[in-house]
Amino acid sequence: MSDHPLDEALRLAPLDVGRFSGRTTPEYWNMGGPFGGVTAALVLKAVLDHPERRGRPVAQTVNFCAAVGEGPFEIAARLVRDGRSTQHWQVEMTQEGRGTVTTGSVVTGAERQTWAHAAAAPPQLPPPDAVPQMDTAGRNAWLSQYEFRVLEGRTDFQLEPPGEIASAASRLWVRDRPERPLDYAALAALADTFIVRILLVRGYFVPVATVSLSTYFLADEAALARQGARPLLGLADARAFRHGFADQSAELWADNGTLLAVSHQVTWYRD
Repeated sequence: MSDHPLDEALRLAPLDVGRFSGRTTPEYWNMGGPFGGVTAALVLKAVLDHPERRGRPVAQTVNFCAAVGEGPFEIAARLVRDGRSTQHWQVEMTQEGRGTVTTGSVVTGAERQTWAHAAAAPPQLPPPDAVPQMDTAGRNAWLSQYEFRVLEGRTDFQLEPPGEIASAASRLWVRDRPERPLDYAALAALADTFIVRILLVRGYFVPVATVSLSTYFLADEAALARQGARPLLGLADARAFRHGFADQSAELWADNGTLLAVSHQVTWYRD
């Protein structure tokens, strides 16, 4: 069993068919609970560990109903529809005294060789070694579990209100720290490593949280194996901030130009 911090955070013990127990870890702690990417990865892993699961992950939506508290939790994964091409799963994370803290849905699908076309072009970035690492010392613990090499996008959020409005866009290299070969659970977590866009735009901290995160997995197992532990190219942006909610979209690319995953989320903020 790997002793990588991510694998420790994703450790699930079976309680019954489709029911698992786990425990939060301090390495991936955020402001008021665990880093949402690890919660998303746990939702996916409960499906991946289910004995009835067929195929690879295709799509996942995670709804963050409440902050996950420190300590134990349970996850239940239920197969709600089993088709020839896809399986549809419902997942729920609960904690004693808190009730339901996270819900999710996962679609898995059989691998098939079909017509393919790459309509999108990969981002153009200098090689990772040419981009300095972002300093994560003194920040929320989960940031130190990733290596960020940011080419575009604000990384300092120390301005005083009202701040200076900046772009919501980011271009960067990102990977697990320590290095870890890429798999679907890690990819699900990486899809949420893009800092909430309002912090980039305004340049100072406000209360923020992800409400719902959807990730679409475009990579097969072979593409993940080819990427290994090398950094991924990441793009993120937002379109509107309004009425206390904002959108956020991201792309994760292999360093050979293969699009591995895209994600879309809605975030909440308080002004």
